[in-house]
Amino acid sequence: MLEVAPTGLAGVLEIRPRRIGDDRGFFSEVWNAATFAEAGIETGFVQDNHSRSAKGVLRGLHYQLPPFAQAKLVRVSRGAVFDVAVDIRRSSPTFGQWTGVELSADRWNQLFVPAGFAHGFLSLEEGSEVQYKVSERYSPEHDRGIRPDDPAIGIDWPMAATDCLLSAKDRSAPLLADAEVFA
Repeated sequence: MLEVAPTGLAGVLEIRPRRIGDDRGFFSEVWNAATFAEAGIETGFVQDNHSRSAKGVLRGLHYQLPPFAQAKLVRVSRGAVFDVAVDIRRSSPTFGQWTGVELSADRWNQLFVPAGFAHGFLSLEEGSEVQYKVSERYSPEHDRGIRPDDPAIGIDWPMAATDCLLSAKDRSAPLLADAEVFA
């Protein structure tokens, strides 16, 4: 059983898988194609990724262009992150808008991010571990990014983006207005 809650952007969903626990620990089914399909999420995943980040590390905003556009199912197995999705479909009425959810090992929640959205997260705790499934393989030729501090998007990060640790690639990513995005 899943609890599925909409966010501020159509298609981006917060998901809480059921956890069954006792004095030994717990068990949780975090992905089941049939269960997710019953909840309206029918995406075939082809790759799992796992990252660990120090507190204050900001990763993103990342996406891939078609034909390798990726839907993502993101969860935190250790620590906490502020996870963000930005609509980058020019034809969408919510183009350039964002939604953010705190994902944590304690809350045991996940975020489903459909293709057509840029994704990023800020690590809120030391050693936060993020695991996510993607619907297409990594393709360096289709890999793109947008600056996470783009004032036109206006993400309200829990700490100033200028105080975050970013990769050189993320720091030099283009603004949304200059980025190659979805039609």
